[in-house]
Amino acid sequence: MPHFTVVPVEDCAQTNYDSLEGINWVDYRDTGQGGFPGHQDTVSSDGQGNHKEDSPFLNSADAAKNNDFYDRNLALFEEELDIRPKVSSLLSRLVNYTNITQGAKEHEEEESAASRRKAPKSPNMGTLMGVYLPCLQNIFGVILFLRLTWIVGTAGVVQSFLIVLMCCSCTMLTAISMSAIATNGVVPAGGAYFMISRSLGPEFGGAVGLCFYLGTTFAAAMYILGAIEIFLKYLLPQAAIFHADPHGGGGAMLNNMRVYGTICLSLMAVVVFVGVKYVNKLASLFLACVVISIVSIYAGAIKSITHPPPFTVCMLGNRTLVRSLFDVCAKTVVVGNDTEPSQLWKKFCSPGNISSSQCDEYFIQNNVTEIQGIPGLASGIIRDNMWGDYLQKGEILEKAGLASADVHGAMESFGMYVSADIATSFTLLVGIFFPSATGIMAGSNRSGDLRDAQKSIPVGTILAITTTSLVYFSSVVLFGACIEGVVLRDKFGDAVSKNLVVGTLSWPSPWVIVIGSFFSTVGAGLQSLTGAPRLLQAIAKDNIIPFLRVFGHGKANGEPTWALLLTGLIAELGILIASLDMVAPILSMFFLMCYLFVNLACAVQTLLRTPNWRPRFRYYHWALSFLGMSMCLALMFISSWYYAIVAMCIAGMIYKYIEYQGAEKEWGDGIRGLSLSGARYALLRLEVGPPHTKNWRPQLLVLLKLDEDLHVKYPRLLTFASQLKAGKGLTIVGSVIQGNFLDSYGETQAAEQAIKNMMEIERVKGFCQVVVASKVRDGVTHLIQSCGLGGMKHNTVVMGWPYGWRQSEDPRAWKTFINTVRCTTAAHLALMVPKNVSFYPSNHERFIDGNIDVWWIVHDGGMLMLLPFLLKQHKVWRKCKMRIFTVAQMDDNSIQMKKDLATFLYQLRIEAEVEVVEMHDSDISAYTYERTLMMEQRSQMLRQMRLSSAERDREAQLVKDRHSLVRMGSLYSDEEEEVVEPPPEKVQMTWTKEKCEAERRNKAHAPENFRELISLKPDQSNVRRMHTAVKLNEVIVNKSHDARLVLLNMPGPPRNTDGDENYMEFLEVLTEGLERVLLVRGGGREVITIYS
Repeated sequence: MPHFTVVPVEDCAQTNYDSLEGINWVDYRDTGQGGFPGHQDTVSSDGQGNHKEDSPFLNSADAAKNNDFYDRNLALFEEELDIRPKVSSLLSRLVNYTNITQGAKEHEEEESAASRRKAPKSPNMGTLMGVYLPCLQNIFGVILFLRLTWIVGTAGVVQSFLIVLMCCSCTMLTAISMSAIATNGVVPAGGAYFMISRSLGPEFGGAVGLCFYLGTTFAAAMYILGAIEIFLKYLLPQAAIFHADPHGGGGAMLNNMRVYGTICLSLMAVVVFVGVKYVNKLASLFLACVVISIVSIYAGAIKSITHPPPFTVCMLGNRTLVRSLFDVCAKTVVVGNDTEPSQLWKKFCSPGNISSSQCDEYFIQNNVTEIQGIPGLASGIIRDNMWGDYLQKGEILEKAGLASADVHGAMESFGMYVSADIATSFTLLVGIFFPSATGIMAGSNRSGDLRDAQKSIPVGTILAITTTSLVYFSSVVLFGACIEGVVLRDKFGDAVSKNLVVGTLSWPSPWVIVIGSFFSTVGAGLQSLTGAPRLLQAIAKDNIIPFLRVFGHGKANGEPTWALLLTGLIAELGILIASLDMVAPILSMFFLMCYLFVNLACAVQTLLRTPNWRPRFRYYHWALSFLGMSMCLALMFISSWYYAIVAMCIAGMIYKYIEYQGAEKEWGDGIRGLSLSGARYALLRLEVGPPHTKNWRPQLLVLLKLDEDLHVKYPRLLTFASQLKAGKGLTIVGSVIQGNFLDSYGETQAAEQAIKNMMEIERVKGFCQVVVASKVRDGVTHLIQSCGLGGMKHNTVVMGWPYGWRQSEDPRAWKTFINTVRCTTAAHLALMVPKNVSFYPSNHERFIDGNIDVWWIVHDGGMLMLLPFLLKQHKVWRKCKMRIFTVAQMDDNSIQMKKDLATFLYQLRIEAEVEVVEMHDSDISAYTYERTLMMEQRSQMLRQMRLSSAERDREAQLVKDRHSLVRMGSLYSDEEEEVVEPPPEKVQMTWTKEKCEAERRNKAHAPENFRELISLKPDQSNVRRMHTAVKLNEVIVNKSHDARLVLLNMPGPPRNTDGDENYMEFLEVLTEGLERVLLVRGGGREVITIYS
């Protein structure tokens, strides 16, 4: 631990200062640390340990009146103390930290209220009581007592050793990864779920949290089934409700398990509902039962060296007989001087005397022998038990060394033999044993109660796994060395008079194991039923899975009532399965899934080297985490490949559900870091060069206009973008706010949020960028230049048409529009202008017929061909047909052009109708001439109106300051048009001789200006352009008046900026009479190719 020393700073000029240690009593006043009566400071407490600065500003009268502490020492930082608190304030908050689940706002408020009433109880549990013993209790369980002997007998000592080694290695590697995560900062209550969700993000966290919850719930079902098996098989067999017929299977036993299991589950749920504190108090008793049972096994094994337990096994030939069905292990018994048939004889033979009765052929030809069931540690039986003996369902248990006649025997006698109830294999045994290795999360789940969690969790968990692993390894060896093979393979102890097999080895009595294992399984079931609802409540409180919100509520004291109800219902499903051997692999899957992601979280954090990854536990490595992850995955498929696929599908569906429907959470997770790392790598790869023509697709920059309330003015622009992109490629939505960035930051955030909301409504997947600029055209230019990153930059700009530009006296709208067209051309970007965008279809509409008409007038890189094809990928435009029109002049061969165009489209793999429109040379009509004249007269009139307005403003300015000089050139400059001037102040005008002469001149010029408008002759180049626009418009309207969409080459703006207004008029004339028009300009490169 680093040591800190506080050094007081003396201040000679301050006489009423005792020392700088006043910081301490200022911040800790409410905890009783120091302080003088009457001494005040500008720091106060809100009663929750959260200190706040009341008067952090230099000009505060109170601060100056009370003391000048801040003036002397923190004057440089005073104005920010409300958002950047003093270090002492921060440390006091960290000291008073309470471990509660993050994201549970109600809990935080409840804790805050409680802290006002009483001081929080400090966590005081050490490594032994807080981590080691709880882990032991959770790891040791029902499998050790009910199935480990059967696993050793079936798989043999060597393969059983391998099974234990695989499972324990997996959990040890997971514990190492978990220790690294748990010591990387404070882990509040929530345990494994909290660690995974904060390391891998809400999607993985929710998926794995629910898997962990399901695993814990099925563990409760498994423990209850184990307890009922002990109860019905070994404690009170007479309590069975259903009884099997002699030749039947185990159906009656399964029904008994279902009935009693349901009753037991209901009772346990009531106990948990009434009070969890009773469960926690009984935990020590249940742990004591486990420890005593294990010790009795070791004691019995040692005692068996000299005094083996008196359990014998009756064998007919080499077949094992069910010992509880007869009294004497012999064919005949001597009663007085007579030899009479034994009970065993009567089971195999028909009624009658020994000579005349009809007997089973196998019974007649084989002898009945008795062998020692527990030969003892010194017998050398381990040599026979070294290798496995896997059986099929219904196969009789046989001892290899005994002589046996090769006769099948009658089926009626099958019930006399001990047989396998299920088919066994190595993979099945792995799935059944693995739950014995789970429970390693018990320490991290109690992190809130630990005195030093970052030390106790690694030490306690790893020690617990080491201890349990040693017990399992030694148990495998002891069972193989002490117990006869046929007894080991006898799952329910039928060969030893229905005793629990592990109980036959224990000392002083088999009842020690039976009673101890019963209580330990009941206790483990209660612990699972207690923990699972709390885990579900933690997930629900985090609000990442919407449909689970109801399970976040509970009783007034926070007990998860609804979560307990759901847990009981899911556990009941496990109870209805009724077979311990079938439930165990299910919960193995869910726990293995959880452990896999713990290892993944550690590996991802280590490899990414995130700055916050600084675990106190040093003995971890990404290779160990990957090895643990691989082992988890391998064990999942080894134990049950179909269960593994089902578990992964469940986790995958939960992941996708959270991704699409869940709440947005930013937890600084590793997957986000992985995404950033992958994005950086991909962007660097994209920097190599521009994309090939085959890979070109429109990467859009959509320029939106916002209204005064910061709402999107034309949302159909976004609709069009989503239809064009269909979720592919890059889309950046940009907007400009006019003003000063320092004053408009909040407005920028609100605008971004409004645009993001509209993007979500219109299903546009992309990014949003809002810039603040003094002039709109500058902001648009900045967006065009700077949007995107590296190779992920836009290549196409989409912007709306400036509606109402003719009616407006303010020329800024159309000047900004034309400036944007020029900027895109200069940047070699494509441009799309949807005209009449409000008439464009929404995403919910469908065009069941109609045409998309392309008017290919000049070749502009192939954009006109590609855009209809991309639009037709969307369901709105899918049924539309594509038509391509091109214009032929007098000297063109229109027939050959049509053939060539059809061939070109065939090679492009684009289906479209082709038509060549011939445009004959014709004289300029009077309509065209008049239209051009009206356009130029209007432009001249608006220019004079703006001139007179500027003159008035200039005269007012001259009166205010006679020495200011205004250049005549600035009267028409963009600066005057862009900047909205405040209205001039009312001034007392003083008329001078110069002023009077200027006024007379203006009045004399007015009739002259009017005469100029009347006698104006249009410019010949404008007449020619207007002629082209009118003729093209006539042809387009004639052919495409009923088209769903018309795509058209957009002519470029004139090089001379004086003709900008005329350019707008030409575009209006060109598109008149068309409902939906998309004006398209290429970016100066080919975007479509005939080559593969």
